[in-house]
Order: sequence, then C-alpha cells, then structure tokens
Amino acid sequence: MGINVSRQANLSENDLLQRFVGRGHIPQDDTSYWDAILNYHITVPEDSQDQLSLDSRLETLCQSFINNNLKTGNFGSLINVYLEKVAELLSLSDKESNICIWQTFNALFIIRSIIKYIIETGSEFQLLQHFEAIPSAAVLHANDNAAGAARDITTIAVEVAEDATAGGLLAKAALIVDGARFESFIDALVNLIVVIPVKEFTYHLHLETVNTIITLLSVHLFAEQPTEKSIIFRTIYKCPHANVLISALLHFVARMVEVPQTMFGSSSSGSFVFGIAESLISIFTFRKQQDVLKATGATGAELSQQYRDHYPLANQSLLLILILTNHCTTKDNPYRNSLFGCADSKDSPKEGAVFQIDFSSIYETLCRIVTIDQATLLLYLLLHRNERFYRFVMTQNDLENLVIPILQTLYHAPDSTSHHIYMSLIVLLILSEDDGFNKNVHNIMLKNIHWYTERTISEISLGGLLILVVIRTIQYNMLKMRDKYLHTNCLAALANMSGQFRSLHPYVAQRLISLFETLARKHTRLDAQLKEPVNSAVSVNVTTTPEDMLQDLTVLEEVLRMVLEILNSCLSNQLVYCPNLVYTLLYKRSVFESFRNHHAFQDIIQNIDMVVGFFLSRLQRVQEQRGELGVSEVFEVISKGASQWSSDRLRKFPDLKFKYVEEDAPEEFFIPYVWTLVCKYGCVHFSSESIKGVTTDIQC
Repeated sequence: MGINVSRQANLSENDLLQRFVGRGHIPQDDTSYWDAILNYHITVPEDSQDQLSLDSRLETLCQSFINNNLKTGNFGSLINVYLEKVAELLSLSDKESNICIWQTFNALFIIRSIIKYIIETGSEFQLLQHFEAIPSAAVLHANDNAAGAARDITTIAVEVAEDATAGGLLAKAALIVDGARFESFIDALVNLIVVIPVKEFTYHLHLETVNTIITLLSVHLFAEQPTEKSIIFRTIYKCPHANVLISALLHFVARMVEVPQTMFGSSSSGSFVFGIAESLISIFTFRKQQDVLKATGATGAELSQQYRDHYPLANQSLLLILILTNHCTTKDNPYRNSLFGCADSKDSPKEGAVFQIDFSSIYETLCRIVTIDQATLLLYLLLHRNERFYRFVMTQNDLENLVIPILQTLYHAPDSTSHHIYMSLIVLLILSEDDGFNKNVHNIMLKNIHWYTERTISEISLGGLLILVVIRTIQYNMLKMRDKYLHTNCLAALANMSGQFRSLHPYVAQRLISLFETLARKHTRLDAQLKEPVNSAVSVNVTTTPEDMLQDLTVLEEVLRMVLEILNSCLSNQLVYCPNLVYTLLYKRSVFESFRNHHAFQDIIQNIDMVVGFFLSRLQRVQEQRGELGVSEVFEVISKGASQWSSDRLRKFPDLKFKYVEEDAPEEFFIPYVWTLVCKYGCVHFSSESIKGVTTDIQC
C-alpha cells in the first residue's frame, strides 16, 4: 500500500486511466489491471475549489469515457469488480481486510466521479445506459476475447440505440436497460452501510458509500423531470432494507465519530469477521467524544463547517436521512415511515415499531449540534412525526441542554438563515404543546447566561429566558423581516405557555408589557397616518399605499390581540405565582388607556382592568394607612391580595392552545431547503451552473 499516489496534475496522462476510458475492453477478471488502478492513494476533494480543480482535470478523460464506454463496457467491468470486493469484505478476516477496503474505496471513488459527471452533464437515462452497457462484438473481436461470437439481444439493442442517436432519433424504446446491474450496485451500497461496523480503517469507505448515494440522488438537481419518474429514485425507494438503512444512518449521526487521522490505518484490533449481532452491538454503543464543536462566538455557518470537517460521516448521514425522508412524501416512503416509526431500544419491544434505537444517544447528540441547520431539521421531523421520541424528550430532566441552543440560534438571528430561524421557532412551538414542558421550564433555574447581552441577569428560569428570546424575535421580525407567519408562531408558543407562567423574573414581566407598549405605539402612528388626508405633509412614503397600510394595521391588531390574550391567560391561571407581572401592570397601566374602547380589544382589556383595579384599590387603602409605600411593601400588598383574589371574577375566554400543522405540499418548502444544506454544508460539491431552473432557489 502507498506505493502509488494520485496526482491531479497528471491524471489525463495516466496510462491506466487512459486505457479505462479508451476503445479497448477490460475484462473484470483482468486482475493485474484492476489491482494496478485500485492501488492508489486518492486525494479526495475537501472543498468546492478542490472539486472544481479535479473536475477540470478529468474533463478530457470523462469525454473519452462517454464516447467509448457504451461499446467497451469498461464501466460495467469496474462495477462488477466493486461488487466482488464488497462480497469479499463480508467474509474477510481482520488481517486480510485493509487492502480490500482500500481497493473498494478507490473503486467506489472512481464510480462516484463518473456518476457525478454524467448526472451534471448528461441525463439519468444516459447514466443507466453506461451502467448496463456490455462490450460490443467489434470491441471483443479487437481484443481477441470473443472473435466470431454472436451478439446477444442486449448488444444489438445498444447498437441500434447508438445508430438512432447518431441519426438524431429518440430510440429509448429500442434500448434495453433492464437495470439489473444498477440494482445490484444499490444493494451493495446498502450492505456496506448496514452490515460493516464503523471502525477506524472502514470510516472513509462508509463515508464514500454515503456520498455515492447522495450523488445518485442529486439527479433531482440536474433533471427537469419529477422524481416520481426517476428510475434512480424508484430503485432506491423500493429498497427492501429501508428500515436497517435509516437505523444505521441514525447510529452514524448519534455516535458522531470523529474522522480518523489516517484513511486506512491498521490500528484497529479484533476480528473483522462479524455478523449482524456484533454489527448492531457496535452501532448501538454511544461513546462520548471530545467535543470539537465550539459554540462560543461561532456563527451557525462556522459550526456547520466544523461539524462537516470533524464529523463528516455523521454530517453526510444526517443529510442523506433528510434527503430520503423529504422526497416522495405524497406516496408511501419507506425511509420516512422508518424514521417516524422507530422506538427506544431501552424500552421493551414496541408493537408497530419498525426498529429500535437508543433515543438517549440521539437526544444527547442533537443537544450538541442543534444550532446547525440540518440538526434542527432532523429534530423537527422526530418531534413532529415520531410520537415515541416526542414523549421521550418530554421526560428528560435536562431540557435546558436542548432548549438553550435553540434560543441561542434565535437570539443570533442575523447570523442564521430565515429557514433556520423558522424551523427553530416551530420546534419551540411543538415543545410548547405539552403542558408538562410548559410547567417544567419554569422550574429549571439558569445562572449567568453570558450570551444574552440585552441585560445582565444573574439568575432566571429557562421559561423566563424562553419568553425573553421569543419576544426579542417578534420585535426583530416586526422591524426587519415582516413575516406574518414567523411572529404568529412566536406568539402561538408564548400562548401555549402562558397558562403555566410562574415566578416570572421582573425583567421578563417588563418585556411582556413593553412588547404591547411598542406595538401599541406603532398601531397609534399607523392609525393616525391612515386618517390623514392623502396630500397631507404627514403622508407616508409614496411607495406605501393605503391598502398596504390597512393590511399592516390589521396584522398589527391581530398581534396586539394575541399579546393581550397571553397576559389574560397568565392572570386567569397563574396570578398568585406572578407578582412581578402584576407589579408591572400597575406601573404601566396607562399603556392600555387608548384601547379600552377599541372594538378589537375592549372585551379582554376589561379583564386586565379588573385585575389592575383590584390591586390598585388595595394599595390605595394601605397607602392611606401607612403613607408612601416602598417596593417591598407594594409586593407585600400584591402577595396578600393575590391570595384573596378569585379568577371567577374575570370573563372566561377559551384556553390558548395552538398546535403546529404542516401546510399542504410541505415538500415545496423542505426539498429546496434540504438540497441547499447538502450543497452548502455537505462533503460532495456539485456544479451550481448545471442545476436546472426547477431548483433555482438552491445555492451551492
């Protein structure tokens, strides 16, 4: 091993590659040739610039390949050699395995490079032609391997197709592509992932296998036809081992094994002979690694790059899970069903569970990486569609480890994409649907949250911090993004929690009332502008029409109404536990003055006025007896009054309960989002110039 090292500069002059793409047939049993071409240390591209450089040096070779392979069938020989290597790996001992793994990796890298080139420059049908092509009789005769042999029907069909193509005719009907070799290739890829355990000397082979599947599925980026008509998608989605594939990929994500320093080192010990039992034991084991990801001061993009660089197998496996589960959602998707139907391995076997996996390892890993786009998206899928995982998360005693990173993402919104902010909020909304969660977050106390720089807070509950960050997100959205759906989700999460608000920090109570105050001032200004004559000097910018202003006013009134309902819900259910909110309402009672007679708010403001009036009268009586009251004395009056307060005095409103419901055709949002993440943060670098118009919102 290691005698030959690939040099990108001289790839086009490499005799072995020239022969592979040339006009002569190379039989799969030509072991001297295959050993020679597969005994190279290949330098895998690490970034888009490396990939671009490699692509440019392979251009001439790939063109020769396209011109000759349908007659030589050399790609088919390489595929068969790869299939033989995979079969060997399943029966080799540890002492024999390293050289075979090395050669299998090299074979797969060459295959992936060819697949990538054809997908980016040709068509899916052309790729399948090259997969199934066999040497023509003329080539075999020239090779003195099959002189005078009769051509079979497949060879004839290929030649007919070539002639028709040369004549400008579409000859798909004449070309026989039965897909048998392609299906065998897919099966081999899956077998490598699900059967062979990840060890130091197999790591890069696993990574290359996952990358190859992603490359095949990237046909979505470069073809204008829908995926439902794609043979590649149909073949991969009819895989009978979808359950074990998703299980293995989830294990790769959960274990988060750091990339080894050497590609095929021999430092591993123990037998390489293993069965399903040992494989499952190996991938069920969750071993904590030294955490390379450093959240302090790093943006989401920087963390994503660290994750890709240090844990590429986990990163690519996560991206592949997202691809497999977000495509083909309108039909039966076995990968989607697997992800949504798995159960915790620590529980007794569950009826209806497609497979079992250690939920605690997934949870711990997600807590570490949830500030990364793709991790947030996986968490969303599990919480929203896997009821068992949702219930598991709700029972955790360290919810702050999951929630705080999500809040950090929202707090640093300018450093994240709008999609990531949106998904982070939806995750909070889904969590807030559980009453236990809403209660528990106020029992978890946090100290010295250094990243929250609006104000120094020595101690605050997780629930209080959540309220602060969501309020800040609402204000950021109203000023910058103006996304109605985003602030609706923010308010829905607060509304779900409002009936369980407890022991609110004074600053949290202030921010709740300040939110209403800020929105109220904006409402007053907008209402005044609408009432001004069109030619008034106070008229708004000419680009803002009265219709736009009226729409903004309507949205603003909906938001104000929701804020009032949140305050009312807290006062109706938790007044005795929220003295700081009562104190702030008394201090800021004037902000509600102009809305008492407004048709959209007067019913609910009556409740707030009743609470304020009750405590204000008690304070006045005590003040008449004692004179001017200090802050501690005011709180003493509030505390005593709260114990005598009855919420029966208030007008009843329906409980605030919002549930996240996925919109129709969610794939229109998720598929472009997933492929954007694959292109931006994945280890496989695609040509952005070749991406078709149907995915113009994808950025590589």
